[in-house]
Amino acid sequence: MPTPDNSVWLITGIPGAGKSTISRELAQGFPRSAHVEVDLLREMVVSGNLKPGQEPLAESDAQLELGAHNAALLADSLLDAGFTPIVDDVVLQPQLARYRDVLSRWPVRLVVLAPPVEVALERDHGRAEKHLANRFAYLDAELRKQMRGLGLWLDTSGMSVAETVETIIRRADEALIPSSI
Repeated sequence: MPTPDNSVWLITGIPGAGKSTISRELAQGFPRSAHVEVDLLREMVVSGNLKPGQEPLAESDAQLELGAHNAALLADSLLDAGFTPIVDDVVLQPQLARYRDVLSRWPVRLVVLAPPVEVALERDHGRAEKHLANRFAYLDAELRKQMRGLGLWLDTSGMSVAETVETIIRRADEALIPSSI
């Protein structure tokens, strides 16, 4: 079972990689924790909300960064209150820079859930709620390019949720990213 470590956990991957499921399960293992689902923060923008990749791109990109900024502020507040925040977001370099900037006084652990695209597409197809992986499968290559060498990378295609969480906890030191990023 994990112990609080005064760090924020960023769980990332393409849609269908298992971010929300793993984040919830990981959070349940800590005595005081919160699952910060960035998609829910982004949905708080009602009028003028743009989905990732929608035109105008400058505005949809700005909204992605706003979501990361607000998630980082919330994580900072949760850490101050003694909770371990588990942030579930698609994190590329612009978002990572935002998280590191806002969370500069805390250690950040990055976990990249990186099953093959086909596995993420199959998982996405099997969910009852949102279906996004087909639209965002291209992010797999971008994630691998921009985030290579950062954090803990896991091919979860052959792992259960429990095995994935156990691996994340066991390899937590590998997830720690330098503060200079």
